[in-house]
Amino acid sequence: MARQLISSGSSFEAQIGYSRAVVDGDWIFVSGTTGYDYSTMALREGVVAQCEQCMQNIESALAQAGSSLRDVVRVHYILPDAAEFEACWPVLRRYFGEVRPAATMFSAGLIDPQVRIEIEVTARKQ
Repeated sequence: MARQLISSGSSFEAQIGYSRAVVDGDWIFVSGTTGYDYSTMALREGVVAQCEQCMQNIESALAQAGSSLRDVVRVHYILPDAAEFEACWPVLRRYFGEVRPAATMFSAGLIDPQVRIEIEVTARKQ
């Protein structure tokens, strides 16, 4: 199976040189995804709203790849302030509560101080 590149339409993809997701065989690698609404390039305010938008963006990328959140096997959460992570748990539980992928949370600086969370997933088509 040929490699397939998935785009969200974000201007960042062309400016930086990456894809929202890459499909390679049964595997789908979704790039670190932020709380931007990529159709308007507006950033939602607050960590919970950004987390929700991240998940919507990831869900959209997976759908374009012929997959869904049910296929996620690994997730990385990256937040500049680890103390904000717990506020995201209800959102994450809604999306991943039944899936329960392997997960790691990192605290690190992100590309823009207004970005409060970035989420990266790996999925495998069933």
